[in-house]
Amino acid sequence: MKVKLWGVRGSIPTTGPETEKYGGNTSCASVAYDDHLLVLDGGTGIRKCGGAYPGSKRIDILLTHLHLDHIQGLGFFSPLFDPSKEIHIWGPASSSQSLFSRISRYLSPPLFPVLLRDVPCKLELHEVSNSVFDIGPFRIQSSYIIHPGPTVGYRIMRDNFVFTYIPDHEPALGSHGMIQNPKWVSGYDLAEGADILLHDAQYTKEEYPTRRGWGHSSINDAGLFASITSAKHTLFAHHDPSHSDEFLEEMLSSFKLTSDVSVGLATEGFEIELT
Repeated sequence: MKVKLWGVRGSIPTTGPETEKYGGNTSCASVAYDDHLLVLDGGTGIRKCGGAYPGSKRIDILLTHLHLDHIQGLGFFSPLFDPSKEIHIWGPASSSQSLFSRISRYLSPPLFPVLLRDVPCKLELHEVSNSVFDIGPFRIQSSYIIHPGPTVGYRIMRDNFVFTYIPDHEPALGSHGMIQNPKWVSGYDLAEGADILLHDAQYTKEEYPTRRGWGHSSINDAGLFASITSAKHTLFAHHDPSHSDEFLEEMLSSFKLTSDVSVGLATEGFEIELT
């Protein structure tokens, strides 16, 4: 299966030469196998993804949660407006409103000129929780994780390969930081032994204390999570909009001085085939 990153920025898209290397589009990734396509999150990166797989008649969009930076590209995803396409949107269940109702709050006037109910594709919505389900050749596990509002992470499995996608996550939230017993670590079941783990690392160790409870990790806590889960390689993502490419590289260099975990910075356009 082929994994590609279309957006790795957090909170709000950024543009300019200072973010050109790692990218300014918000969260979106794809996992493809033959004509089967999964799209993870609908941030601004989804716009370019829309035209990249013209042979896929069915496309499944897996939303981690409905914060704006993860859905603001949905209305610009061209397959939604193609009557020949079958689009399935999966997202976390809520105790108060349906997934359709919550997404429609954005895809409707005055925020967007087209109502979700009026898109011409064949559209189906599915709510997930702590679930395991199959889409084509993929086995998918979703689990609720620590982040404000209903939020899930995804474990995508094909043959013996695993890609884990957790772009917004604060597993160290608590008075004593991250729990050392893996059984109780948020997201552990999703990331355990993953070939590629994409994980939130928005803040430096110094920035995190004033942002505790916002739902995001320091790079040090993200590295600890990667170590606890024995992920084979981790991509730090959800880059803060105020962090330049140079700043991100300094963050990574400082982290590597104290850790031997296999890590790198998630980069817009990164592509890898797990075979």
